[in-house]
Amino acid sequence: MTEEDSELFRKELADVQPLAPGGRIPATERRPPTPGQLYRREAAQRGQAGDENRLPTVFVQPVHPEAILSFKRAGIQNGVFRRLQRGEYAIEAMLDLHGLTVEQARHEVYRFIGDCLRYDVRLALISHGKGRGNKDGRPLLKSFLARWLPMFPEVMAFHSAQRWHGGTGAVYLMLRKSAAQKEQTRRRLGLSSGKPEP
Repeated sequence: MTEEDSELFRKELADVQPLAPGGRIPATERRPPTPGQLYRREAAQRGQAGDENRLPTVFVQPVHPEAILSFKRAGIQNGVFRRLQRGEYAIEAMLDLHGLTVEQARHEVYRFIGDCLRYDVRLALISHGKGRGNKDGRPLLKSFLARWLPMFPEVMAFHSAQRWHGGTGAVYLMLRKSAAQKEQTRRRLGLSSGKPEP
């Protein structure tokens, strides 16, 4: 820097006043992240890890411990759904989530549904409990399960179980038929290309 530049710099700063010794700018109050921010943060972390499981583990609408969980996609016949509600179908696979954390349950549910689809399981039972083991008595796993299950396009319907299968602490789960199962049904009914055979 030349003498001329230094003189110009001193002139520019001539009217600048130094801050008072104790004068600090108060830090703004840090607010906790919103549910939306938590969800985006979690989704970004899962994306980096290459996790195919997109089930969220933050911000869930809590359900009552005795609430009946019920869901039915369009196309499921009312009679089929009533039989599901009454527990009249044979249970082909079961998953027990008792004692798991939300993150562990998230992995188990994702794996379990994948396995059910792989082995052509049509009806399953997931036992989630009512949150009696939690400090606040909230059914956390039940609340998350109510949010997660509709996220699977292969889940056609679910309903809280009958008393002998766990009542409102468990849920019946009906999965989409595989192509092989559909073909089996067509053959059993004597259908070919959707038309009755002569």
